[in-house]
Amino acid sequence: MRVAYNGGMKESILIRPMKSADVEACAHIMDENPLWRRYGVTFENARQRLARAVAAKEMLFVAEAAGRVAGFVWCVEGGAFARSGYIPLIGVHPEVTGQGVGGKLMDRAEAFLARSSSDIFLTVSDFNDSAQRFYRRRGYRQTGALPDYVVSGVTELIFWKRLERE
Repeated sequence: MRVAYNGGMKESILIRPMKSADVEACAHIMDENPLWRRYGVTFENARQRLARAVAAKEMLFVAEAAGRVAGFVWCVEGGAFARSGYIPLIGVHPEVTGQGVGGKLMDRAEAFLARSSSDIFLTVSDFNDSAQRFYRRRGYRQTGALPDYVVSGVTELIFWKRLERE
């Protein structure tokens, strides 16, 4: 599925809770991304995973731009060590990468998780240099590594951020 986006993304990005109607668009974002293909993600298993999460009322947000889903983020309160916020997935449509969608999704995820936690964990593939830079710019730092945890030959880097409480 190809989605056409126009310029002016940063001004017109709406972040809202994911609905069942958004699941297919988000599954396409995962399926069309070479990174997730390396993990064996297909449209169908991504669709099933996201549909289960929405049905279970887990907290997923979507970024909507130009009336289309441009990205998503999944937030789990207490999902890391039964204490800290955890972000298991974030995805941005490749046509809008670098246009502020990921930052707005992370802003919303961090605000949501800050309600119940003073810190957030996430993992990032050792080969995903651009994601590592993105998280470091946002104040995350690598605190560990899990070799061969999800896929043989790939190390999942554990990133952590302490949230500032107001």
